[in-house]
Amino acid sequence: MAKLDSEYSSSSSSSSSSSSSSLLVLLLLSLGFLHNVLGGQVNVDVGLILDKDTIVGKMTKTCMDMALEDFYATHLNFTTRLVLHPRDSKTDDVEAASAAIDLLKNVQVHAILGPQSSTQAEFVINIGNKTQVPIISLATSPSLSSKENPYFIRAAPIASAQIGALVSIIKAFSWKQIVLIYEDNSYGSGILPHLIDALLPINTQVQYQSAISLSATDDYILRELYKLQTMQTRVFVVHMLLPLASRLFLKVKEVGMMRQGYVWIITDAITSLLDSMDPTRIEAMQGAIGVKTYVPRSKELDKFKKRWRKRFIQENPDIKHECELNIYGLWAYSSVKVLAMATEKTQISKPKFWKSNTNGENWTDLDVIGASKMGPVLLHSIRNMRFNDLSGEFNLVDGELQSSTFQIVNVIGKRDWEVGFWTPKYGISKHLMPNKDTYTTNKDDLIKPIIWPGESYVVPKGWEMTAMEKRLRVGVPIENVFYGFIKAEKDPQTNDVIAIGFCVDVFKEVMDHLLPYAIQYEFIPFVTPGANITMSYDELIYQIALDKFDVVVGDITIRANRSKFVDFTMPIIESGVAMIVPVKDDESKNAWIFMKPLTMDMWLIIGALFIFIGFVVWVLEHRVNKEFRGPPHQQVGMIFWFSFSTLVFSHGEKVVNNLSRFVLIIWVFVVLVVTSSYTASLTSMLTVQKLQPTITNINDLIKNGDYVGYAEGSFVGEFLKNMGFNSSKLRTYNLQTYDEALSKGSKNGGVAAIVDEIPYLRLFLTKYCSKYVMVGPTYSSEDFGFAFAKGSPLVPDVSRGILSLKEGGKMNEIIAKWFSKEKGCMDQNDIMVTFGSLTVKSFKGLFLIAGVSLLFALIIFISNFLYENKTILASNCSIRQKVTMMVKSFDKQKDGSPDEGMAISTIATTPVCDCPQSPATSIFHNAEDINVSPRYEGCFTTGPNTPIHDDISIV
Repeated sequence: MAKLDSEYSSSSSSSSSSSSSSLLVLLLLSLGFLHNVLGGQVNVDVGLILDKDTIVGKMTKTCMDMALEDFYATHLNFTTRLVLHPRDSKTDDVEAASAAIDLLKNVQVHAILGPQSSTQAEFVINIGNKTQVPIISLATSPSLSSKENPYFIRAAPIASAQIGALVSIIKAFSWKQIVLIYEDNSYGSGILPHLIDALLPINTQVQYQSAISLSATDDYILRELYKLQTMQTRVFVVHMLLPLASRLFLKVKEVGMMRQGYVWIITDAITSLLDSMDPTRIEAMQGAIGVKTYVPRSKELDKFKKRWRKRFIQENPDIKHECELNIYGLWAYSSVKVLAMATEKTQISKPKFWKSNTNGENWTDLDVIGASKMGPVLLHSIRNMRFNDLSGEFNLVDGELQSSTFQIVNVIGKRDWEVGFWTPKYGISKHLMPNKDTYTTNKDDLIKPIIWPGESYVVPKGWEMTAMEKRLRVGVPIENVFYGFIKAEKDPQTNDVIAIGFCVDVFKEVMDHLLPYAIQYEFIPFVTPGANITMSYDELIYQIALDKFDVVVGDITIRANRSKFVDFTMPIIESGVAMIVPVKDDESKNAWIFMKPLTMDMWLIIGALFIFIGFVVWVLEHRVNKEFRGPPHQQVGMIFWFSFSTLVFSHGEKVVNNLSRFVLIIWVFVVLVVTSSYTASLTSMLTVQKLQPTITNINDLIKNGDYVGYAEGSFVGEFLKNMGFNSSKLRTYNLQTYDEALSKGSKNGGVAAIVDEIPYLRLFLTKYCSKYVMVGPTYSSEDFGFAFAKGSPLVPDVSRGILSLKEGGKMNEIIAKWFSKEKGCMDQNDIMVTFGSLTVKSFKGLFLIAGVSLLFALIIFISNFLYENKTILASNCSIRQKVTMMVKSFDKQKDGSPDEGMAISTIATTPVCDCPQSPATSIFHNAEDINVSPRYEGCFTTGPNTPIHDDISIV
């Protein structure tokens, strides 16, 4: 028989004539029949529960009958044969459960195929668990689990498997809010937690959940759709079965919600059955997009579809519209094969049920049925079966059919058109296997063009403001002391809220002129409970989370703790923390102002360098330059005179030593830089005297123990504490009392400085620019922005509008309108003043170069001088004697000529060491009359009556 099977397969694949193939099939069936009669065929009873009056039920029945015929035609050697016992559930849960009990009690089936509905399957599965009979169903609800129901075999992918494809579509088009419309039962609600969790990482929210019951009337559906029309969101995800979905979309089209701007996404339970829908109902879904399980094309599938269509029309002549085979029919076809292979593997013979030993008087129908003995064995054979079939790979893992590839389709005309694919590996792509080199994440390259509702090719933005919707509720603070930013008050005549200020003008400009759509809004003031003003901006922003406002406009600081409740736009104005301090008296009237450009350290270092440079030049020039010789007091004066005269380059002394010239070049450069910097600093002190702050560094306030002020209710208080300020030294004020506090000063009940955010300080200085000045450095902080409800689709559009406003000239006009300076204020008050005296730190590199150069020249001179006097250093004289001789040698001119001003010229000093001893002496009147050997130079004196030793050679 195996040989016959092989011959059949070979001949059927190579035959080109349909008539010969039919004859061969009949021959094989006849042989199979004879074999089963002679060998003994075992019929295995299997229950089939379906809705006979529905398209899916009729399609499933035809597919299963064809599956039995096709399977046993190619497996003639099988000794088991499935016998289907169909029952009609009549689309009712109780009828499905009753049919299951009837099949188990009266037919004693080994397994049940169906039912197709998840709600019906829930009842039947519980019966299967009790009787240990496998239930093979196409139910996809995530609420039904094979782990919790061991005898449940899901022959269709679980509904939550499509979540990744749905979320990827929403992410690709940047929709931030959706409305979920689902069937009000366990099937519809089962997908909710999976979808909501998957939307969180892409920052998309389910704004509203609309549950519609199967028994809902058309009037109820219309009322629900009218409610949805009043919402901003225009992205709708529909998850329900076909009967209810077809009714819903007829009403959607009726109320005008299938037009341009709307997005309708349908799940696979609807998309997979589009081919079997009435064309009039498909027409109501034009422009919708959906996902469905991908079925690979094959010749075998095309041949089967032709056979199925012919047989389906013959069996259901009452169906007027044309139906196409869908994926549910293919899964039903495969599920029969699975059961047939499992029964052959387990060799089931006769149904055997064992019953518990309980009192028969209290038995239920299930107790009467008992539990199947072969059920666990049959279940084990089915749970992990895998083979290739018409639907592709049919892979059961722990009783769950696996599916990982989905097709994205667009409903156009009478059918759905493929626009892309989704896989866990690549996400959305135009092709099933995208090229890795050309794969991108650009949505225009990932998916084919889509025709949206209203026959539009423009991607809907996902939300819109309609005339039916209430105005945008704009919360504003009232009685704001920072009047330049925002001020809100009620008109006593009309009772309307009038809001003005910088923030309001920016908001109006963006909303009225820079958005691509019209937005109606109204300002609503917020008053802190128990007060007549808005005291806490945190409370104001929290009103958005309480759904009392849609947006808050004002000088709202963008802070991390606030972003937990709202979404901020991009900043409307940059911020930071600085301080304002009083201005000093006019420094130009100070008699010692000329000392201000340099710090005391700078003055001392420059003075030391003056003395040092004079000393070094004197040392280098003393032996070779007559201008650097003379009496001691004259040489000391020369040291001071020469270095200071270089300040104005008026020194008249010439230098002849090359080392001196090198030193002088460096020094002149240093003098040039220092004098230029001093001149510039002094000039600015004399001309910009109004910008001289009393405090230039915030750390000086801590050292001095001064009182510091900040805005009441501001985060600056914590900022100052973190910097090291004592809480007792901090005082709170508002903008109107800043002037009074600064005028009093720290010692008279006021403060030495006010620390606040820069926008507020600039606003204050527009009025008091002549008395105070802003000083740095600037400490970064959060900027100002508008606060919207979490996930609001307005945020990106408003942010783009603010950016456009900044790039144009309109923002500068608004700033000039509200922050213009009073007459007489100078422009310097708009910048951070960081004035201070010149410090050593600014010139340490220059001083380092000068110091090294001087030391280098001095070291070279000393080295040469010691080399010239190496004889003295090598003598046996004491250190004191050597030093004395070295000093006299340094004081002697290098060329040896008599020095002016000296009474006599000294050739040698009084003998002090290593001289020959002789009592004989001679007297010489002139040093020129003798020639002393170098060995004894310094051992005797010359002059009138000077004794000389006898052994000295006289020339």
